[in-house]
Amino acid sequence: MTGFPDGFDIDGLPTRVLFGTGRRAEVAAEVARLGRSALLVTGRSQAAFVAELEQALGGGHAGTLDGAVEHVPVPLAERARAVARETGADVLVAVGGGSSVGLAKAIALTGGQPVVAVPTTYSGSEMTPIWGTSEGGRKTTGRDERVRPRVVLYDPELTLDLPAATSAASGMNAVAHCVEALWLAPANPLVGALAEEGLRELAAALPVLRRSPRDVAVRGGALRGAWLAGTVLAAAGTGLHHKICHVLGGLGLPHAQVHAAVLPAVTAFLADAAPGAVARIRRSLGVADAAEGLWQLAADAGAPTSLADLGLAPEQVDEAADLVAQAGPAAPRRVTADDVRSILGTALAGRP
Repeated sequence: MTGFPDGFDIDGLPTRVLFGTGRRAEVAAEVARLGRSALLVTGRSQAAFVAELEQALGGGHAGTLDGAVEHVPVPLAERARAVARETGADVLVAVGGGSSVGLAKAIALTGGQPVVAVPTTYSGSEMTPIWGTSEGGRKTTGRDERVRPRVVLYDPELTLDLPAATSAASGMNAVAHCVEALWLAPANPLVGALAEEGLRELAAALPVLRRSPRDVAVRGGALRGAWLAGTVLAAAGTGLHHKICHVLGGLGLPHAQVHAAVLPAVTAFLADAAPGAVARIRRSLGVADAAEGLWQLAADAGAPTSLADLGLAPEQVDEAADLVAQAGPAAPRRVTADDVRSILGTALAGRP
């Protein structure tokens, strides 16, 4: 990989980060630092670790909410907030991917509980103050410091059983955070350096994981890339690419997979307007063409490369394009509804 130490701690930033093999054993201690009892918020893919954590928390385990799903539907968020109130938990522990972290954020947005995140995918959401909910075919997002996790514990061993398809799509989600940060914050040297390093880590790890999914060192590289990706997402914010993905998510398409299919098309569209960002993407990937290189990375990782394969119908393109354009997403050039239609047409075809 790229010379990072195997484990490290970071304090003094908005989020305390504990990274390394076995760090999951420190969750109970982190909960005790922040409060008296924790509500575990999770999906259903980490049942064994959740059971261990319930035991480790002992009397500090207020309850477990295991119904996290993609895009955080508003009715689910409301039920989760009610459960948090009923249990009296003063800390939330999110175990899983972006869905679990997103549901914990939805609770914290109104309840104010500190969040401890234990990511098991590469979404990067755990490092950001960005929240999102969905209702009626629309996804609403926002930024609020109340939802930014106070502590994130990254343990590569928790990702060893992540399915290949999930690893690929989630990893390309993180790649998108790095890429968009490069054209949203071109004058920020810290964001640029972290984005390039995150992109290099992910590009090195994702194709290898397709062949060697239980390689702890490679899993660690992917998690480091995801950590950096989430960090730059928090700093740079979201723009055209993420807005397209959020709109498509509101229409029912799977979030991480959409990132993989859309990113090359958005990169091709913005290439002339963001030559510096394109040069950094090429350098990080070691390719001659940024958009083509991102498409090839998704293909090599085993991620989707076409919106048609994800279920977007041609007749939905106009609706999606209008919603994106109306939102006025940040981009290094003006973006019209016709531009978004062109991007979606390219992503439907599956090659930039």
